Amino acid sequence: MTHYDLELVKLRKVYPGGTVAVEEFDLSVKRGEFISFVGPSGCGKTTTLRMIAGLESITSGDLVIRGKNFTNVPTEHRPTSTIFQNYAIFPHMTVRQNIEFGLHVRKLGAAEIKKRTDAIIEKLELGDVVNARESALSGGQKQRLSLARGLVTEPDILLLDEPLGALDANLRKSIQEELKILQRELNITFVFVTHAQSEALSMGDRVVVMNAGKVEQVSAPFELYTRPQSAFVARFIGRNRIIPGELAEVAEGRASVITPLGKFSGVPSFKQGAASVGQKAMLVAPSEYIDIVPAHEKAADASFEKAEGTVMTLEPVGHVVYVGVELPGMAPMRIEAYRERIEGRNIENGSRVELRWKPERATIVLGEM
Repeated sequence: MTHYDLELVKLRKVYPGGTVAVEEFDLSVKRGEFISFVGPSGCGKTTTLRMIAGLESITSGDLVIRGKNFTNVPTEHRPTSTIFQNYAIFPHMTVRQNIEFGLHVRKLGAAEIKKRTDAIIEKLELGDVVNARESALSGGQKQRLSLARGLVTEPDILLLDEPLGALDANLRKSIQEELKILQRELNITFVFVTHAQSEALSMGDRVVVMNAGKVEQVSAPFELYTRPQSAFVARFIGRNRIIPGELAEVAEGRASVITPLGKFSGVPSFKQGAASVGQKAMLVAPSEYIDIVPAHEKAADASFEKAEGTVMTLEPVGHVVYVGVELPGMAPMRIEAYRERIEGRNIENGSRVELRWKPERATIVLGEM
């Protein structure tokens, strides 16, 4: 018996005319896992979700759900439910009727329909609006109704296509938290598509980053944030600071690059033997791992690597300050620092500063900016 709820094997989608939307996608999802898909518009994340749902045909490859091949199985016979950004609520039906609709389509008995509907209404706290229609519902209630419709059929996999995109920031955060708790309680596999990386990182057990139809990286959120494996992920995820250069040497667990600011080392994102000296590469470090100090200040730890520059701008925003630093031979770098780490330390426009970081917190990534 397979322990995977979902397996994508060399999944490929080519539209008429030859446009490749998804290329050679491999993914295995364990039962009860929350998978987030993120990437720029047109990267293929929604197309992949629609192929899983059966709303897009699969050009080649296989789609397997709990050990059974569903590549050519129609939508209505797949053990999935899909929730869209626009909710797709029937405006002429009440909340209860909307929830019951999918169960009637599956021709369940009246007693079973009532049992499941009552249970999901209680679970998602929709009892006060059970007889209301869409026009009388708030944004949060519409979102809960959409979830109820998707969950009441008891799918093996729930597919969510940017379901929180229409909500305001505060409500969106609240629903994010509720959705994650609900997923844990139900132990249902969620495949969640979003354009917001913060949402993908905060909700997913693993995050799939897509670009131009290809998978760039599949990792747990912290690993993705701190250990990008490609130049695209380094630029797209988080607030990484990047120093371009050329690969100088590679050893087990350590690599170094020659940059306009000197030679720096870090953890390689590639296997030993997969790159050669002189190849374009970059040092990547999350902004949070970089300290900014006056140039004359002695480092307490000799293991810090450092680069010296001149402060160009200071932008206080609440409890943080964005410091623009001009560095020789490369574009200015913008560093985010806590306000108390900047104020009273003679860090001002025109002053010389050092950027300091631990080499083990930096990653060496192949490619160019």
